Amino acid sequence: MTGLPPAVSGDWPDFGLVDDIRPALATAMAAGKAAALATLHAAQGGAPRGIGAQILFTEDDAAGYVSGGCVEADIARHAMEVLGSGEPRRIVYGRGGPLDIQLPCGGRIELLVERILPDDAAARRLVDLMARREAALWLTNGYERAVLAEGEDCSRLPSALRGAFAHAHGASPGDGSAIYRVYEPPRRAIVLGSDPTVLAFASVAAMMGVEVTLVRPSGPASPPPVAGISYRRERPGAALASLKPDRWTSVVIAMHDEINDHEALMAALPSQAFYVGLLGSRRRLGDKLDRLRDSGLDAAAIARLRAPIGLPLGGSSPWEIALSILAEITRDTDAIRLKSWPAADARAA
Repeated sequence: MTGLPPAVSGDWPDFGLVDDIRPALATAMAAGKAAALATLHAAQGGAPRGIGAQILFTEDDAAGYVSGGCVEADIARHAMEVLGSGEPRRIVYGRGGPLDIQLPCGGRIELLVERILPDDAAARRLVDLMARREAALWLTNGYERAVLAEGEDCSRLPSALRGAFAHAHGASPGDGSAIYRVYEPPRRAIVLGSDPTVLAFASVAAMMGVEVTLVRPSGPASPPPVAGISYRRERPGAALASLKPDRWTSVVIAMHDEINDHEALMAALPSQAFYVGLLGSRRRLGDKLDRLRDSGLDAAAIARLRAPIGLPLGGSSPWEIALSILAEITRDTDAIRLKSWPAADARAA
């Protein structure tokens, strides 16, 4: 198997618009297809995507990327060979790598390429934890793989993977024989409202891979004209109680209605959501805060509210305001980095 997947050999690298390879892995497994997973696990000097970047290949598709486009085609060639042989492969680019493939940044990156079969137990658990919105620790040496949920110990791990587990916990530097990658649940956004800014925010967030649910109380039966999002029509409190915002969820409230806004804030601010923002008049913000206090919401919960919403980028159009909200949410994700694996950053290590 040597031909490159059409997604890689095409004119535009749209496969690189995918940042999380887990949905593509789930799709491949459900279709009974083997996949080749390439993980960037070590770097010296510049590395545009950072340690933990991944790209997944099947015989006819690709998702993810590991560089600025410098090496993906060559990784695809290796991946097709790994798919055929089943033998994992370690590859290096930059210093010590192929002379005909240079990294413009002048650094060095190391990758592990491994074949994942449709019935791979570790991959299935990784997909199951994603569906349950639980964090996962992926451990592999290319031959053996394991996945642990947050808080699990290594008592049943193969001995070959225990060094990577210790590295993930900051207990050892690791020797590269086995590697790890931390996966958080997919980012989720619950947005309440129906105005153009809400639609712009939902559109851009969905394009970024965020799982978006739009709530419009007593809204029309027809869904909003935004692809890739969910739609609900309940009261704000009922919707948020059902959706159960977790620590990887942002809540954007833009209903421009005192009763609805208040109900949404009373449900969202005490929740686990890492971000709660309110779009509305700065002049009336004090009255809204007073009403929250009068309703019994404690000071710590009220202090979590982002209002005025978004970073002050100076824009006023729906798209510009949506961009400012997404910028603020992106900045605030730093506060929810996993603590269970201290050697890991928000994405991987």
